[in-house]
Amino acid sequence: MARRDDGRTLTRLEELAQREAASANFLVQILNDLRRAGLVDSRRGQAGGYLLARPAKSITLQQIVLAVDPALIQFSVSTDGESGMAVREAWKKVSVTLEAQLSSITLDLLTQQSSSPMFYI
Repeated sequence: MARRDDGRTLTRLEELAQREAASANFLVQILNDLRRAGLVDSRRGQAGGYLLARPAKSITLQQIVLAVDPALIQFSVSTDGESGMAVREAWKKVSVTLEAQLSSITLDLLTQQSSSPMFYI
């Protein structure tokens, strides 16, 4: 959707599923999460589909992860045992770094990096 981001063009679920090699059932669950988070809009009906709710340059991977699976960046490490605190501090550093990286990558940046066509022989 970010590649076609003009604020008007709808992407049909079936087209998105084909382009991303994923099942429509799986994608609709993700799109619903993204819609609830205000990252995508949806239109019903025969001419319906999905589009980004805001420009691709203002949507980060962190926002997407928080909408779809926040457990990926949340950590809950026990402080039990002799090494509990050391392990917790290490995971905390990893979590901070991961969140910083996710918040620095926008959909716009991703589309620029992967905009060159792939040719298969």
